[in-house]
Amino acid sequence: MRQLTFIEPRVLEWHDVPAPTLHGPRQAIVRPLAATTCDLDRSIIKGRTRYPGPIALGHEFVAEIVEIGDDVRDLVPGDVVAVPAQISCGDCDRCRLGSTAFCRAVPPTSMYGLGAVTGSWGGGFSDLVRVPFADAMLVRLPAGVSPASVAAASDNLTNAFEAVVPQLVRRPRATVLIAGVGATGLYAVQMANAMGAGCIDYLDHDPRRLALAKDLGASATIAVGRDAPRTSLESQYDVAVDARGAPEELALVLRSLAPAGVCVSVSMYVRETPLPLLDMFLRGVHLETTPTNIRAHLPRVLALVQAGRIVPDRVMTEVRPWEDLPAALVEPSMKPVFIRAATRAA
Repeated sequence: MRQLTFIEPRVLEWHDVPAPTLHGPRQAIVRPLAATTCDLDRSIIKGRTRYPGPIALGHEFVAEIVEIGDDVRDLVPGDVVAVPAQISCGDCDRCRLGSTAFCRAVPPTSMYGLGAVTGSWGGGFSDLVRVPFADAMLVRLPAGVSPASVAAASDNLTNAFEAVVPQLVRRPRATVLIAGVGATGLYAVQMANAMGAGCIDYLDHDPRRLALAKDLGASATIAVGRDAPRTSLESQYDVAVDARGAPEELALVLRSLAPAGVCVSVSMYVRETPLPLLDMFLRGVHLETTPTNIRAHLPRVLALVQAGRIVPDRVMTEVRPWEDLPAALVEPSMKPVFIRAATRAA
């Protein structure tokens, strides 16, 4: 089968590799139908991460089931399913408590699309992918939801859900600041709008994303960093979402919080990041940072899309054929989705 492989910065190739096979009765083999880039993928392709090649790329995808093990009970070949980026068994104490990012059945950080560092599980930009815990991991797409629209539910769309929705359940009508740099921040604007936030301000350096955030429901947009002057923000927000990953700006986001405010960071920091700890202490500010528990939230994310409360298509940059992948992924584009047809009716 073919697998899209990251070799080195800006070099992607189709490689012929052995097709995955079932290794146990709880497993499934799936064929990706729609896949997109995570915000992290762009950094990998540019060579800005700790993930060296070769990597079977892709961890945001919707797939068609082509084969199942004898103990798979809830799914059948032909089902179209969302595939969470992380590997989780569904049975251990952590999975049962909803901490599916920390499943005890597999090594820490096990997930698709990041190479040997996270377990060499393969990638979503491949002809076939093995799912080790099919019933526990895979979620059938609801009626009326297209694969292309929810390809990002495997990661970025669900990142935004976990960062925003629980906070607004606890604090209805909260004021929200979202610091973004890619698709996750824009999805967070949609989540906050769907949950009835009292105010949604969006911070970014890119004029196109700032304009899109406004269209998606942001009350105000704030230009910061790169070509925009540094700014300061009044301490007024109940909730802040750090989807920007800029060490020099995290302190700005934290200082924007009102007393007892919460900042949820979905960013991965790989260098030292100073925090305004005294300021946080005096105002009782909290910082939460964790990998998203994708499988735990995935059904609710898909339900929001089915109900029309979240429209991920509005963040989608473009829809392209599967064959365009190697060339397209080195081009600048925030959230392209790559599609191919199902082999049978689901």
